[in-house]
Amino acid sequence: MTIHVKRAFKYRFCLTDAQAAELSRTFGCVRKVYNMALAARTEAWVTRQERVNYNATSAMLTAWKKTEELAYLNEVSSVPLQQTLRHLQTAFTHFFGKRAKYPRFKSRKKSRRSAEYTTSAFRFRDGALTLAKMTEPLAVVWSRPLPEGAKPSTVTVSQDAAGRWFVSLLCDDPGVKPLPENGNAVGIDVGLEHLLTLSTGEKIANPRHERRDRAALAKAQRCLAKKEKGSANRARVRLKVAKVHARIADRRRDMLHKITTRLVRENQTIVIEDLTVRNMVKNHRLARAISDAAWSEFRSMLEYKAQWYGREVIAVDRWFPSSKLCSACGTLQDRMPLNVRAWTCGCGITHDRDVNAAHNLLAAGLAVTVCGAGVRPQRSTPGGRSATKQKPSRREP
Repeated sequence: MTIHVKRAFKYRFCLTDAQAAELSRTFGCVRKVYNMALAARTEAWVTRQERVNYNATSAMLTAWKKTEELAYLNEVSSVPLQQTLRHLQTAFTHFFGKRAKYPRFKSRKKSRRSAEYTTSAFRFRDGALTLAKMTEPLAVVWSRPLPEGAKPSTVTVSQDAAGRWFVSLLCDDPGVKPLPENGNAVGIDVGLEHLLTLSTGEKIANPRHERRDRAALAKAQRCLAKKEKGSANRARVRLKVAKVHARIADRRRDMLHKITTRLVRENQTIVIEDLTVRNMVKNHRLARAISDAAWSEFRSMLEYKAQWYGREVIAVDRWFPSSKLCSACGTLQDRMPLNVRAWTCGCGITHDRDVNAAHNLLAAGLAVTVCGAGVRPQRSTPGGRSATKQKPSRREP
């Protein structure tokens, strides 16, 4: 089976003062157009119950450029402005499809600074990338090669809170092909003491990236709190805080990529638990540790890599009692507090709490491959199905 995978390759780059000024203007114009289009669509719906689509906002953009007040929109490339209108249309599509909340206005201080260019607005030749309205190519640090003969379809330029500049090139990657089937299956139980516990008995330690830099982060944040708002000193210290956060996020992302790639390469079927992390972080005692573990990011990486390489990911219902169920005899315990890490079943077998949970998750996931999902379906996972809590049917005696 042939799979065409579009993959984004992200690189850092350096830029001249003129390029930085041009991109900063572009980011500002993109944000301005997005907010004006969102305000126009909202006003049309509230006052006239009228839905404004992309074509209408594109016509509005043409009219805005002709006004004296917004004439500066002509100074930047028109492609990123059109692309931000398409992004707004996508946001409304997800909203009306009940897959997302109502679109929000972009903030100058908090929103992501980015601009997207299509093929008509950039030139990529011999490893040199030149954007529209620029005379010199970007000094990209090619940390890894692009696929041979790659032709980017879109280029996204962004700047993160730490002041680093990135360029992301979207192109087809013919190197992504389904792996040979090996028949291996593994159940994975996520946790805080150990990040992952596999049904094979292997435990992957939780590196606690945030804890390693907690002292440096606290010191920088205390210094930031003492600076006057709007001052140059505050901007300098804010950048220092952002760099600490970026260092933590980079280490976490790198580790998750290595773990998920290994799991996908070694196993044909991967069974995980369908956790609702957004509800779990409401526990203020565990919120910091759960956020640092990045369970949602782990699942997202696992799912799209499984789809790339022809693997299957099965998500077991969050209410499945994986920790309280004996994987040997099937006896269900009444209670299992979090502080109990090992317990002995009535059948005489002593279980490690996490390893036992991984065994039960694997068994529940494999049952799906035989008889299908249970009575309450969860959201589907790419390349896989979801297992649900099995409830015994009640029959009259």
